[in-house]
Amino acid sequence: MAFDGVVTRSVARELHKLVGGRISKIHQPHHSDIVMQVRTQGETVKFLLSANPTYPRLHITTEEFTNPLEAPMFCMLLRKHCEGGVIESVQQIGMERIIHIDVRTRDELGDTAVRRIIVEIMGKHSNIILIDPATSMILDSAMHVTLAISQYRQVTPGRPYVSPPSQDKRDPLTVTEQAFISSLDWNGGRLDKQIVEGYTGISPLLAKEILHRAGLANRETLWAAFSQVMKAINNHEYVPSIVEANGKAYFHVVELTHLSSGVTTPYPSVQECLQAFYEGKALRDTVKQRAHDLIRFVTSERNKNEKKIEKLEQTLQDAHEADQFRLYGELITANMHQMKRGDRELVTVNWYDEAGDTITIPLDPLKTPSENLQSYYKRYNKAKNSLSIVSEQIEQAKAELLYLDGVLVQLEHATLKDAEEIREELVEQGYMRDRKKRGPRKKKDTRPELDSYLSSDGIEILVGKNNKQNEYLTNKLASSQETWLHTKDIPGSHVVIRAREFSDETLLEAANLAAYFSRAKEGSQIPVDYTLVKHVKKPSGAKPGYVIYEQQRTLYVTPDEALIRRLKSNTSSTNSATT
Repeated sequence: MAFDGVVTRSVARELHKLVGGRISKIHQPHHSDIVMQVRTQGETVKFLLSANPTYPRLHITTEEFTNPLEAPMFCMLLRKHCEGGVIESVQQIGMERIIHIDVRTRDELGDTAVRRIIVEIMGKHSNIILIDPATSMILDSAMHVTLAISQYRQVTPGRPYVSPPSQDKRDPLTVTEQAFISSLDWNGGRLDKQIVEGYTGISPLLAKEILHRAGLANRETLWAAFSQVMKAINNHEYVPSIVEANGKAYFHVVELTHLSSGVTTPYPSVQECLQAFYEGKALRDTVKQRAHDLIRFVTSERNKNEKKIEKLEQTLQDAHEADQFRLYGELITANMHQMKRGDRELVTVNWYDEAGDTITIPLDPLKTPSENLQSYYKRYNKAKNSLSIVSEQIEQAKAELLYLDGVLVQLEHATLKDAEEIREELVEQGYMRDRKKRGPRKKKDTRPELDSYLSSDGIEILVGKNNKQNEYLTNKLASSQETWLHTKDIPGSHVVIRAREFSDETLLEAANLAAYFSRAKEGSQIPVDYTLVKHVKKPSGAKPGYVIYEQQRTLYVTPDEALIRRLKSNTSSTNSATT
C-alpha cells in the first residue's frame, strides 16, 4: 500500500492547519466515509476521513459527496459529540498509519470535554473510532469488530480502546548507521523486503526507491540512500507526486526516481496529490457496490438480446430456404403415387434443373406421403411469412443491444446520483419494476446536473453521463450553433463545446472527453465524430439518448486520463476564483 507511515506523517504535518478550526458540519456519505466541514484561518475546508477497505485515507478535499436522506447512527453520534467543537491536535502515533484527532467540545451539562477521533489506515481492517480519552472507552466506530471477528481486539461501543497489535519494528527516523547495517541479513534475500519487514512506516514502494538509489547495494551505499531519504522525512521535506508507469499509477511524498520512465505529475501539497490519486477510484468502488445489481441486470438483459439475435439470424437463414421447401412440396405432389408411409426419402428428377439431375428429398417415415407434403408446405409458408417479421425483430434487438451497451458504459463512469437516474430510466423504459411505489405522489422532474470541464482556452465543455443528461444536453440546453461530439459507432457520452468559435486544441480536448467517456476508453486512435448541434436529431420513438446526425467530420484521439483530470481541475480552479 502506497499510503504508508511516511505518507501519514506528511498528511499529519499538513493537517496541523486545522488545529484551532471549528467543526461546523459532519456528514457520512458512505458507511466507511466521514466528511467534516472545518472553519479555519478564514476559510472553510472539507476534511475526509475514510475507512474504505480498498482506499483508506484522510485528507482535505474539494470533492462533492452525495449524502443519504437519513444520517447513519455513527454520523449522528459524531454530530452530538464533535459538531461545534474545536480541533485541538492532529497527531500521528509513531510512524504508524494511525492518527489521533482531539476535539474540544462541551458535554450535555455544558462542561468542557475532549473527544478523540482515531483514524486507523490498515487496508481492509481500516476504521474510524470515537473515544473518550479520559476513560479510553469507545463511544462508537464506523466498523464494529466483534469477538466473532477478532479475539485479540474488539471495537464496539462501551469497550476500552486497545491499540492495534504492535509489529515490533524499528523506527527508521532514529536508527543509527551501525544498527541499520546489523539489522540486515546481507545473504538473506531481497534487501527491500527486509527493510519493509524491519522498519515501521515503510511501504514496498518506498523500499524499492531506497534500493534503487543505492545502486549496486552494499553497506555504505544502502545506508547512504536510506539516511538521505530519512533525513528529508525528518525535516518534513516532501515531494508529493503521482507517477504513471507500466499501466499503473503510483503516488508518494518521496520522489520516485526508480519510476523515471513513467509520467510524473508533481503537486504543491500532499492533500492535492491524494485527492488527485483517489478521486474517482473510491467513488467507482462505491458505485459498483451500490449499482452491482443494476450492472448485473443490464448485463443479463444484454446477453439475452445477444442470444435472441443469434436465434433470429438462424431463423432468417432458414427462411431463405423457403423456395427449397416449395420445390420439395411440388415434387412430392407429382410423385405421390410412387410413395408410401415408411419411406425415408424420395429420389426423383428435378424438373426445374436444366441439366435434369435427380434430387433426394428427406421424408419422415412415420408420416404418410400427404402428411410429408403438408409438412413441407407448412415450413414454406412459415419461412416466407417470417422473412419480413424476423428482419424487423433483428433490427429491434440490435437497437436494444446498442442501448444496453450504452447503459453499461454509463454505469462505468456514473456517480451515485447518475446511477440512480439510470435506474429511474430503466423503470420508465419498462426494464425494471419501480422499487419505490408507495403512493400516487410523483417525483418532480429536476434539471440534470452535467459534468463540466474547461478547455485550455477557457471554453466550457459539457459531458452527459447518462441518457437523461445526454438528452437534456443535446436536445434542450445546447444551442444550434454549438459543436456536438460522440464516438463513431461506439456507445458513449454526448459532449458539447459551449462556443461557436474555438481553437483546434479545444476541439481535440473535447474529442478526448468523448473518447474517455465511451466503451473505447482503454483503446487508442478512437474515431470521434463532430458536427453542429443543429445537425443532430432524435428519431421519433427512439430509445433515450439515441440520435442520428449528419454533416459530421471525424478525428482520431487516444484517451488521456491526465488530460481529463487537468480539464476538470481547470473548472475547480475557476469556481474557487469566482467564490
